Amino acid sequence: MSAKTSFRSAVRVSARASLFGLALLPLAGCSTFENLNPFAGEKYETKILPDVPADDIYNQGVARLQNKDTEGATKKFGQLEKDFAYSDYARKGLLMQTYAQYQGGSYDDAIESGARYYKLYPNTPDAPYALYLQAMSYYSQVPDISRDQAQAGKALALFEEIVTKYPNSEYANDSKYKIQVTRDQLAGKEMSVGRFYLARKNYTAAINRFREVLAKYQTTRHTEEALMRLTEAYMGLGITDEAQTAAAILGHNFPDSEWYKDSFALLKDNGLEPHENQDSWISKAFRKIGLT
Repeated sequence: MSAKTSFRSAVRVSARASLFGLALLPLAGCSTFENLNPFAGEKYETKILPDVPADDIYNQGVARLQNKDTEGATKKFGQLEKDFAYSDYARKGLLMQTYAQYQGGSYDDAIESGARYYKLYPNTPDAPYALYLQAMSYYSQVPDISRDQAQAGKALALFEEIVTKYPNSEYANDSKYKIQVTRDQLAGKEMSVGRFYLARKNYTAAINRFREVLAKYQTTRHTEEALMRLTEAYMGLGITDEAQTAAAILGHNFPDSEWYKDSFALLKDNGLEPHENQDSWISKAFRKIGLT
């Protein structure tokens, strides 16, 4: 055999050996590759879940709600929106999800779900209920008047929207009552801040707060005190004309009020008496709502 032929044979044998060795690598490392395969073993066994009818899911949600499992009910009703998108069950499920969240005290979630329902289905018969659940979720979080009243303001806006857009709905009467409560709460906050400024003789800041009460919340129980505090604040500034006007309107509308007696005594101690100036902003504010 020539040297050239021997070289070619050696190359072929080496190549075959190399290919044979490469072919053995996967077999030798079989266990290692199985561990790297995410679909190997029973842990990742594929299972086909049976379809659950929408009405069954809905009824399961209702059952959980009846058992006071609001979290479980929320998940079931939420499943309807995912599995049966744009169906009537998805719509019902979203409303019931909102209700379950409200019942469970998850008020922020209920507000979000209710807002989504109203955005998607504004013309359905349940639209006012979605607004009502939102409003009640804000209402349930209203703190005492020493704290920020943003929740009361948002609740008030939604209750007013219900009364305006859906005056004949079953939620209108309760919304009217809640409007009075939230307005009284907001007025109470203004009074609290106003008294704070008045005690520190910051009369201008105090007047601005009491003015808010008369401008926005005249029908609340805080109106009488606001007029008396205005008498005090204006006397503190030496603006007797406005002080007399505040006392006069207080006496005209609430003649038996203890606040009027205090206003009258304050003016009398300074040689003055109640007298309404028709050009005063206080007089105009009350003429606007027909109280003078």
